[in-house]
Formats: sequence, C-alpha cells, structure tokens
Amino acid sequence: MIRDQETINQLVGLVERFVRERLVPNEKKLEEEAKLPEDILQEMKALGLFGLTIPEEYGGLGLTMEEEILIAIALGRTSPAFRSIMGTNNGIGSAAIVFNGSEEQKQKYLPRYASGEWISCFCLTEPEAGSDAASLKTNARREGDHYILNGSKRYITNAIIADTFNVMARTDPAIQGARGISSFIVERDTPGITLGPVDKKMGQAGSMTCDVTFEDCRVPSENLIGEEGEGFITAMKVLDRGRLHISGVSVGVAERLIADALDYALQRKQFGKPIAEQQLIQAMLADSQTETYAAKCMTLETARQRDKGENVSTESSACKLFATEMVGRVADRAVQIHGGAGYMSEYAVERFYRDVRLFRLYEGTSQIQQIIIARNMIKGAS
Repeated sequence: MIRDQETINQLVGLVERFVRERLVPNEKKLEEEAKLPEDILQEMKALGLFGLTIPEEYGGLGLTMEEEILIAIALGRTSPAFRSIMGTNNGIGSAAIVFNGSEEQKQKYLPRYASGEWISCFCLTEPEAGSDAASLKTNARREGDHYILNGSKRYITNAIIADTFNVMARTDPAIQGARGISSFIVERDTPGITLGPVDKKMGQAGSMTCDVTFEDCRVPSENLIGEEGEGFITAMKVLDRGRLHISGVSVGVAERLIADALDYALQRKQFGKPIAEQQLIQAMLADSQTETYAAKCMTLETARQRDKGENVSTESSACKLFATEMVGRVADRAVQIHGGAGYMSEYAVERFYRDVRLFRLYEGTSQIQQIIIARNMIKGAS
C-alpha cells in the first residue's frame, strides 16, 4: 500500500461508520423514493467519497487498487444504490481521463469529479451492442475542429443527473472492430443530447439509469480522450479496474447478508430452540462464509498484483465471475434462512436478493468473463 496501515485503517473505519450510522438507516427511504436523499449526497461529497481513486494532485485521495477494494467492501454492507452515484466518478466515469486524458482534460474535469461538483457517466452499451461492445454503431465524424456525434446508448447509470458523458463512438467506419472506436468527453449542455425516461428496474432503486441519444452533437476535438482508435482499448482498462471494484462490493454485500442471516437464525426459534442450532441452517451459513472468504482473498490478491503493475485481465475477470455469482448464492441462502420472512419487504434480505442480481450482468456478464478467461488461457498456451 502507498499509505501506512494506520491511515488506511482510519479511512476504512470512517467509511464503515458512515455506512452503519447514515446509510443503513436510510435504506428503506432510498428504496421507496428511488432517489438519493440530498443530505446524504452532500455528506458523501464532504467525506471525499467522490474522489477516492482520483489522483491527489487533482483533488482526490488517489487510493491504490487494494485500498479501493477495502473501501468497496465497506460500502457493500449497505444498499448498492448508495455507491452508484459516486462510484462512476471514481471508476468508469473518470478512469479514461486518468489513464489516457491530456493534462488539460485532467485539470479541467478531475477536480470537479473529485469534489462531486460534477457527476460523470460512461456511455458504452447500446441497444444492439452490449457484451459485444466492439460492434457499437454510435459514430463520430471529424468536421474541422469538431466531431459530429450520432447514436444511442442504453442503461447509462447517472445519465439523468450527469454533467459529462464519456462516450465511446466509432471514428473510423472502415474498421469494424475495436480499433475503430474512440472516446470523447461530452458536456451536458452540448446541443443534440436527449435523455430517455428513468428505467424501472428489478432492484437497486435509486441507482438511476436511462437511454441517451446523441443527434448531431458538435464535440470539440480537444475533448477526444487520447488518440483516435484508442477508445475501446482504454475502455477495457477501465473495465478491468471496475470488475475488481464490483468484486469488492459483492464481498461487502455478502458479509452484510451473512450478518443479517446469522442474527435472524440466533433469534428465530423452532421447536423451542434457535434455528441456528439446526445443522442444515449451519451448513448454509458455513457455505456462505467460506465462499465470501474465498472471494475476498482472491480479490485483494488480484488488487495487489495490479498495484505492482502486473497484467491482471484474466484474474480480474475470474474475481468478477466468482464474486458476483457467489453473492447471488449467499443472497439465496439468506432468504432461505429467513424462511417466509425473507420474502417480505420488511427484511433487508428481500431487497438485497433483487439488488445483487445486477452484479452478474453489468461490467460484463458472467458468460463474457468466462470467454475472457478461456481466451486468455488459450492465448497464453499458444
């Protein structure tokens, strides 16, 4: 780690306290209103949560990957929708600028992201291009000192409140693969941007997504991130980091689910004894604890490897595949341990059961992770 152990312990402790005292008590409110309470939003900004991973010279905390995972686990112990709004500023919304942006872009955007003054979003997915992102159809045509952007994006987190859009668009129509894709920063007041209605989802109420349409948007050429044709390559680097982050969040949610299930099992009595004394209940608790521990270990180890500068593409996908599938199983067991009560919205496990289903879909589905892992294995063996 960059920081001494005492400092990172203090930071994690601060986040854990914020989660415990402010976020957990507001989970139901977030679910019912499907919007982050304004006072909570301002507290997040004051705590520096919008700039966790943004370099210190641009107003952020500049966390290493390992440190980020520790914070992600702490934030995972409450509704995932709470971290959604600031998660994009720390991850897919700003990472392309951190990795490949010009100094002018970094100076202009990163301090605003770090303070929470501006909210960012990442526009990759399209109606006909999700997991096969290299087939996207949104295009950007060079015209003098501007690019003319046209196309539609789907399921874009934070788009409805975003100040900037990090947009993947094809700049070379002659290249149909990833090499023809570039990345742009598009500011909210750019003419030609149309936002769709907020999506109604199975879970994660309060994490707002919607469609975004770009029609003849004139984007200044200085808003191109890196060089033409580098956008998709940069996006994959962004997703490698994002997959590890989601793995950490999955571990945190699993730990919360286990704690709730154990607490219920100790209090709920059947045949005159707490159901925690029943061996089949114990088996579900033990399996959940074991799988969560395994996911935590592999995610932290991969984060350390990444901090050393190693290529962790395969390992990041392995973490994302295992951790997100794991938390789905833990959520299912938590509902089972609660019995009929677990099907009622009175208990948090009902909400978490719906919330965690998304983890296996975004940042690349479980099946896409399997393909990445296998392809890298085959490439490494040839």
